[in-house]
Order: sequence, then structure tokens, then C-alpha cells
Amino acid sequence: MVCVYNIPQLKLKPSYRSLGYDRKNMAQRKEIGILQESELPEAQGFPDLSATGSELIYGLYDRPPIVESFFVAVQHVLAAFVGIVTPPLIICTSLGLDPANTSFIISMSLLASGICTFIQCKTFGPVGSGLLSLQGTSFAFLGAILGVANTAIQAGRTPEQALSLIFGVCFFGAFANVMLSRFLHLLSKIVTPIVSGTLVMLIGISLLKTGITSLAGGTVALQNNTFANAQNMAVGGGVFLIVIVLTLAKNQYIRMGAIAIGLLIGYIFAAFMGMVNFSVFSTLSLISLPVPFRYGMSFEFSALIPFLILYPLTAIESVGDLTATSMVSKEPIAGPVYIRRIKAGVLADGLNSSLAALLNTFPITTFSQNTGVIQMTGVGSRYVGFFVAGILAVLGLLPIVSGAFQSIPQPVLGGATTVMFGSIAVAGVKIIASENLDRRSTIIIAVSLALGLGVVFVPELFNNQPAIIKNMFASATSTGGLTAILLSWLLPPNPTPAASSVVAEDGEIVDI
Repeated sequence: MVCVYNIPQLKLKPSYRSLGYDRKNMAQRKEIGILQESELPEAQGFPDLSATGSELIYGLYDRPPIVESFFVAVQHVLAAFVGIVTPPLIICTSLGLDPANTSFIISMSLLASGICTFIQCKTFGPVGSGLLSLQGTSFAFLGAILGVANTAIQAGRTPEQALSLIFGVCFFGAFANVMLSRFLHLLSKIVTPIVSGTLVMLIGISLLKTGITSLAGGTVALQNNTFANAQNMAVGGGVFLIVIVLTLAKNQYIRMGAIAIGLLIGYIFAAFMGMVNFSVFSTLSLISLPVPFRYGMSFEFSALIPFLILYPLTAIESVGDLTATSMVSKEPIAGPVYIRRIKAGVLADGLNSSLAALLNTFPITTFSQNTGVIQMTGVGSRYVGFFVAGILAVLGLLPIVSGAFQSIPQPVLGGATTVMFGSIAVAGVKIIASENLDRRSTIIIAVSLALGLGVVFVPELFNNQPAIIKNMFASATSTGGLTAILLSWLLPPNPTPAASSVVAEDGEIVDI
């Protein structure tokens, strides 16, 4: 997942003993000269032990007491909960789905996240990293899904038929990650930081329209002429400011929970102002059981194109998230164990996304929020992940949970998500800024942004084109992403300047 929370910097000082090394014994062996370089923890892929930071209380394979495991698991759930339910809520709202279907899809997102988290933490053969790594609905696919959905509805399909197409392309597209997991070493040559950074920027910028529209009241407000009225702007703007202030707080827990706290405060104020629709709860059942293929599953290759671009992007993000989790868990970040875990984690991402589509929800990816929770709690045990999985699955079976989020007024949701979408765009800028921007890179970024955002600003561009063209270029991520990949492949690299040489005073030729 694209990280939209402020995660503390990773400054750790792992315990030699927790890694299986006796510090005193190693010091004695080093003093008498019998300690080999290959025996050092760093040589075997473990994090740098010279860094400073706190010790882990429980390592990856430790089993904390049940009560402690539960409370740590709750912190992980709170950090990831909003990120899991927000994408399906935005998609369902944009499609105009009725409360019953919206509640069902949000519930299935929670259930799928629980099942997939268990697979990722437990491992089944070559599937699953075995780390304390959460799985949740990915924001990266939001623009592409909305693009495919809008194109389908404009072609005369019902929202349910649009969902059928979405789940079909999500199911088959996920196998891109299944195959890529075997060739991760080649993926970086195709999706460079310039390409991935541009894609992440496009995801964030293109979603800002959705966030601002919600902040001002949403599509319903556009229809009843209450869009951007004083009440909507006051509530949406208030939540927007609250999230910003909390994000700048010194307390790590407040920073990580800024979105959730902002939503809660906004919800309470909106309820007092009569903006919350509590009638949603009257239509909900006590338990929501999974119904695979509830909306069917259709397929169009043209609609698959943006997903084939985005899945490799999420694979690269998962590598980064899994590496960070390995680091804070004091596990190898190099070597064969690390490589196996990374490949197994990305493989799990792909298979989990296919499973999510079968359960009527959207692509699943590795979350980054839990990395900060591991560092703050000092608990890196994957055993806690089983509790996280259980909590998410139970919440997914309770429609009242999805109903609570479904009843959130659009201005409250928009106030919080606008900050999130802006943060996604900034994350893309940071990725690009990490590279040396030469003329070639500048052209790739400029052309990709121009075309990607162009189709968002002028959606009528393809009104008279065949359906296959509309689907292929329906979103900023598909148009801009495809452009970035093609330019990165086709444009010749900048020539390396030849070294100049001068003759020194002593007659020796020196390259400069």
C-alpha cells in the first residue's frame, strides 16, 4: 500500500542475543583474533547492530501471552482499519450502490483482510512471508477501478454489472504478481523509481477530485443543490484541519491515528448537526456471511490494461514494506532467508488479491502502517498477526461495523481522505526526488503527467472512441502509467560524458 501515515524513522539497535549471538562471547573471540568476518550478524543479512534504538520485547517466533497479544493486535487493527474500509466505501458511493450492497462489500473487505493477513503471517508452502505483515485493501487501484466503473455505467451497465467487470479484471490481473514474484530481480529494470514515483503521484493527484467532491457534500449534494454549502464546508474543512494538526503532533500514536481520530470527531459533530443517517442501521442483518461470486465475474481485456500496470507497482511497494517489517523485527534484510520471504510475500499478495475478488472485494496489498506499531510496541511476533486476522475477520462478519462507516457523512469522509490523497502524491514526489533527474527522466515525468492528468481534466476526450480505447485510457494511472513505462523503455539513456584528460607537470596523464 502507498503509505499515507507518518511512520517513525527506523532507528534500531537489535539485541545480539535475540539474534542468536552472545555479545560477551563474541567480544572475547574478537579480542583473541578467532572471530571470523563471516560470523558477524551483519554478514548474514541482519540489520546493522551499530544503529541506536529500543530492543524488541518479543521476536518473530516468540509467543506473547494471550492478553498482551490481543492488545497489541488491537493497535495494529486501529492503525490499518480506516485504510481497509475507505477504498470500498469510496467505490460503492461513486457507483451509487444501495446501503445493503455497500455494507456487504465493506464487510467482505474486512473479512478478506483478515483471511489474507493470516495467510501472509502463517505461510503455506511458498505462500506468505511469515512476518507480522498486515494485508488490506489497496488505494493504488482506486482510480483505475473508478475509471472502469464509470466507463461501464456510461455504456449502459448497472452498478452490479460494473462490479462484475471490476472483480473479473482484479481476479485475473492479480496473477501478474503471482508470476512477478518469481522474477522480482527483473522487475526493478522495468518499473524504475522514475516510473513508480510518477505513477504514485498520478494516483494521489487524480484522487483529489474525489476527495474534494466528498468534502463539499458528494454527488448527492450536487443533485439536491446543497453542494459546498456552509454546513458541508464547515464540517469537511474542520475535519481537514483536525487531521493536519494531529498529523503534526509529537506523539507517535496520535500521528498514526490522525485519520481515525479526525473521522471520529467529525462524525460526532455531524451527528449533532443532524447530518448522520442512522436509518442505515435498521436495514442491516446481525451477521454478514460471505457469498462468493455474488455479483458474478465478467472480463474485458481492455479493462485489464491499467491493472497490469498497477500490480507490478504494488509488488515493488510490498517489497519495501516487507523489508521495513523485517528490519524492525530484527530479521535479515539480505541473503537467502530475506529473498525467500520477499518472494513468498509478493506471491501471497497476488493470490490474496484473487481471493479478495472471489469474495466480492478489491485488490489486497501489504500495509505499511504496522511497521510503526511494531517499533512502538516492541512486539514483532507473527503470532500477534493471527489475532489481527481473527479480529478483522470477526469485524467483517458484523454488518454494524460496515454500517457505521457507511453512515459517515460525505464531508467528514472527504475532509479526511483529501489529506490522505495529498500524502500519496507527496510519496510519489519523494520517490522521484531520490533519483538524479536528467533530461530523459524529466521528459518521462512531464509527458506522463500531462497525458495522465489530461484524461482526468477532459474526460470527454474519448467520448467518440470505441469501448476498448475508453477502457484502456479511462484513468490517470492507466494513461500516465502506460506512457511512463513505454518512454522508459523506448527513450535511449543519456550518454555518459567521456572523461577528459590533462597532462600533469610531471608528464603523467590524469583523467578528470
